[in-house]
Amino acid sequence: MIEKGAGNILTRLEQSARVIALVKLANVGLVLIWGFAVTYVFVRVLPLAEFQAFLLLVAFGNFTISAEFGLTSIIYARLRRHWLGQDLGLGQDSSGTDGGFRLEEMGLIFLLLSGLIVGATALLLGAMALGWLGTAMPLLFLLFFLSACLNLPALLAKRALAAIDGNLVWELLDCGRRLVTITLLLGVLAGLDVRLSVALQLAVSILVIGYAIALLHRRLKMQGAHWLAFRAGGGHVRRHYLGDIGASAAFTVSEIVAYNAPYFTIALATGDARPMLVFDFLFKMTRALSMLVRAMVEAALPRITRAYHADDGTRFRQIIRRALGAGAVAALLMSVALLLFGQLLFAELFDHKAAIGLGEVALVCLGLAALAVICVSVYIQGALGRFRYLLGRSVPFLAGSLASVPLALMVGGVRFDDAFLAFYALTLVGTAALHGWSLYRLARTVQA
Repeated sequence: MIEKGAGNILTRLEQSARVIALVKLANVGLVLIWGFAVTYVFVRVLPLAEFQAFLLLVAFGNFTISAEFGLTSIIYARLRRHWLGQDLGLGQDSSGTDGGFRLEEMGLIFLLLSGLIVGATALLLGAMALGWLGTAMPLLFLLFFLSACLNLPALLAKRALAAIDGNLVWELLDCGRRLVTITLLLGVLAGLDVRLSVALQLAVSILVIGYAIALLHRRLKMQGAHWLAFRAGGGHVRRHYLGDIGASAAFTVSEIVAYNAPYFTIALATGDARPMLVFDFLFKMTRALSMLVRAMVEAALPRITRAYHADDGTRFRQIIRRALGAGAVAALLMSVALLLFGQLLFAELFDHKAAIGLGEVALVCLGLAALAVICVSVYIQGALGRFRYLLGRSVPFLAGSLASVPLALMVGGVRFDDAFLAFYALTLVGTAALHGWSLYRLARTVQA
């Protein structure tokens, strides 16, 4: 009776967008604290040259995590449609005979993600062995990279649970994981060996993610054979949605390069550490905003996907407007905070090894305003499986990102840092305009 009552309470909480949003925002706060704590701790325990190499490791980790090619987003879109089909009469079953979701897909995706982790780890070991990523602490770098790579199976668990109305369960589990890892990270400043700290964080993540995968297994009533039926799952994927994977992969690669390439183009353009730190600050701010917007949009995704698949245009457009409004408010609040405290935050974050000007902070704020629109569009259209449309919006962003550093070098009489930030911010503004138009057209396609 107690277990049943707890289950009923959890079900009611799961249906509340406000509760889910609050828990997601709390988790985002913990993720942000962890991200800033990584910089705060490592910039203090590593020499500056070693820390610059560490930033490249972080960038490679970001590439690796993003290189899942949107597979978990595809799983969300397909599994969500299958789950809603039980209520909306969409006529799908778990056999996938009509091209719909099939349980064997989970095992195939897990295999692909595992292969990505193994391949990326091999590349990292090769880069360190050949001196391409110079470090005197290879074990630390390897452990940190592996802990970052665990975000791949974490994404699979998160999005699959969300598709079957398990948002709250995952977020609570992840909050607990973040609290423990933050404590272990800050323990380094109290004398805990940094390698032991990262190793313990890795172990905690494995336990939590393993439990989430097991919970997913039970809720979907899967059998062990489903996780190992790679041939059946692969055949189903090849027959029914290989095109979606291709579009999603191209979109993801484009986004990875667009967001992370400046780390490498700046490193090629100058040996000065400051431009790298300035971009790292911009990157952290964009990550912070994107996580805030994602939390708010994901809390509304159960209603957005239901309205879309039920062809309820009025409700669909109403929720999109609210999502855009929430994104704009988040960007505005963050911009005000940065204008007031951004320079102090930058100095403290990087241990006063560099400073940032108010004009540069203003350019960061302009980029954040544009990013809010981009994020709302990407999260909504990705949840609906519209990867081909997203790819068309991402290519101009990629071109602008790659061109920002060369253009900044060509501008005479302007400091490189300022010129780069200006070009990158304008790229975000142009991309936001394309995404805004895409959302407008999407809203018009759903019936009133």
